Amino acid sequence: MTTETADQPRWLSDEEQRTWQAYLHATTLLEDHLDRQLQRDAGMPHIYYGLLVLLSRAPRRRMRMTVLARNAKITRSRLSHAIARLEKNGWVRREECSSDKRGQNAVLTDAGFEVLRQAAPGHVAAVRSALFDRLTPEQVARLGEICTIVAEGLQPDGADLPWLR
Repeated sequence: MTTETADQPRWLSDEEQRTWQAYLHATTLLEDHLDRQLQRDAGMPHIYYGLLVLLSRAPRRRMRMTVLARNAKITRSRLSHAIARLEKNGWVRREECSSDKRGQNAVLTDAGFEVLRQAAPGHVAAVRSALFDRLTPEQVARLGEICTIVAEGLQPDGADLPWLR
């Protein structure tokens, strides 16, 4: 159904619908696959692994909580809950921000860095086997281009995104 008028929705074509459903199916399966692998092999969900990676790449393995939320694309509330769990495991600690007394930094501990170091090879293998080994180099390049275009369109300057609030 592709009829277009001012008062009717612009329905997806059959090909667009197939593509949309394939995208939803693939991304749901991929996220589940990666989450199960990390839970099994490292005892953490995928979101926690992503937070540890972001902290490991930050200068002195520390980042302001608001910046970490923005980079992880999660709300500050969800980040606070995740950091509390990571603190309980001894993988992250919070510290006051020296430049802003109201702010806090999340700091990757040595124990957290070690957990990440041990988890990384299995996670990379899971990503590689689930995604990159199934694609040609040209498809990988196209996928990167497509994802960049979609992401840029969904986060224009001034966008009201939950992790920016």
